[in-house]
Amino acid sequence: MNDFVIVGGGIVGLTTAWELIGRFPAARIVVLEKEPQVAHHQTGHNSGVLHSGIYYRPGSLKARLCREGKARMEAFCAEHSVPFERCGKVIVAVDESELGRLDNILERGQANGVDCERIGRERLSELEPHCAGIAAIHVPEAGIVSYRAVAQKLAQLLPTRGEARVVTSARVTGFRSDGSATVVASTQGEFEARQVINCGGLQTDRVSRLGGVDPGARIVPFRGEYYELVSEQRHLCRNLIYPVPDPAFPFLGVHFTRMIDGSVECGPNAVLAFSREGYRMGSIRLRDLWESITYSGFLRLASRHWRMGMGELWRSFSKAAFVRALRRLMPSLEASYLRPAAAGVRAQAVEPDGRMVDDFLFRDRAGFLSVVNAPSPAATASLAIAREICDRLP
Repeated sequence: MNDFVIVGGGIVGLTTAWELIGRFPAARIVVLEKEPQVAHHQTGHNSGVLHSGIYYRPGSLKARLCREGKARMEAFCAEHSVPFERCGKVIVAVDESELGRLDNILERGQANGVDCERIGRERLSELEPHCAGIAAIHVPEAGIVSYRAVAQKLAQLLPTRGEARVVTSARVTGFRSDGSATVVASTQGEFEARQVINCGGLQTDRVSRLGGVDPGARIVPFRGEYYELVSEQRHLCRNLIYPVPDPAFPFLGVHFTRMIDGSVECGPNAVLAFSREGYRMGSIRLRDLWESITYSGFLRLASRHWRMGMGELWRSFSKAAFVRALRRLMPSLEASYLRPAAAGVRAQAVEPDGRMVDDFLFRDRAGFLSVVNAPSPAATASLAIAREICDRLP
């Protein structure tokens, strides 16, 4: 009998196992990952930013857990020799229409305890000489890390800390009750547990329903496509350059991200993925596509944002359009400076009325807890999310 079975070997599932073994050293813990290796999906395609928590509504789970999680993530990386860097970030207003929103973000950041300040054009030019803007917020504590490397380190360490193991190629196919326990059926056999924790990421709503938990929302997958600067042009971006978000659009907009390996990602756009694990434009899974386009929540979301959605889709087909969007922040950018980079898919919970779930969301029943919504900054916050999960257990 296992004490805990965790579904999902991404960073939230692995940090949850790490927190559990710290609290209950004698517990028997199994992490089931359906792929041949951990961190295969959202964690492995993450852009690697250590988010500061500047954007999130004060008092929200995102604000609280991002702040706590970032500190814990940095401490974990320092202790276990996972490279990370506090490189700093600028959020840039390119014209006067964005100054009010810039000030609102600054107020949120200060309310959340973020180290941040408003700066003018001259200071912005010192920090990012190739960036255009009339004002910005400088966030010196923002950083970068490889979350794939963090996940791999966790998977390596877990078996050394107690009765914890990670089982790969173990796709969960169902659950059944067996007295006071739950039997988890998978492609690697059955696993009995007193408590199941669902950290299924892109499949989390389906796993929830299999386990008898109504998630109250459906995962709609959005693909984020990127370019990267060719090595000769990486000097154009020193660290992290972000736009002022448009409140009418539910994503941050294209930006520049220096990665821990020295490369610089440019993007992403945000388009409906035709497969929950569709990292290429041509990837189609009919079940996934049908569930998205017939879902009332997606249809209502699309009806509100169709103009912006069409613009995002056009950038999928037109490199010139993508470059124009990036040039708002970096006017000297040329199309020849960019080459295609790997895409990611974001698992976004959407409610039936078309609202995107804006915060981390948990649902549970006796013996089964489900992480229904964990988009960005979930990787940064993962060690704090793990603590939140454990605090919610009976």
